[in-house]
Amino acid sequence: MQIKNIEGLKVSQIRDIVGQGGKFVIFPYTISFVLMTLKRSSDIYFIRPDENTFKYSYGYVLLNFFIGWWGFPWGPIYTIGSLYHHICGGKDLTFEVMNHLGQHDPEANTSTYNIDGIESSNEGNRAAETPTYNIPV
Repeated sequence: MQIKNIEGLKVSQIRDIVGQGGKFVIFPYTISFVLMTLKRSSDIYFIRPDENTFKYSYGYVLLNFFIGWWGFPWGPIYTIGSLYHHICGGKDLTFEVMNHLGQHDPEANTSTYNIDGIESSNEGNRAAETPTYNIPV
């Protein structure tokens, strides 16, 4: 799944925009054939605080409207659920995406970490010292 609309942004810039009200959303859609119904999701879209989600979701709304209803019995059920998420502005995945971006941030300083107020380091002469782990009991 791709994240669209973040071209050229660093993780720190994305974090700032999310702090101002930006979000990551997907748009679910339903495709039905008489006895078979498929429930799918769009790529992830980064929505800035001043943007409206309709410009990204209208194609999926039309897809739901024309192709989603026709499966029995799940077509109408999944289509109504998908349309609900479109009305709400998409299914919000901001927390999950920000966790993933934070773990894979090339700018992050991972040489030190802090557990219970005790700062430790991953750097140093490893051959001369034994590793110490500050894990609370």
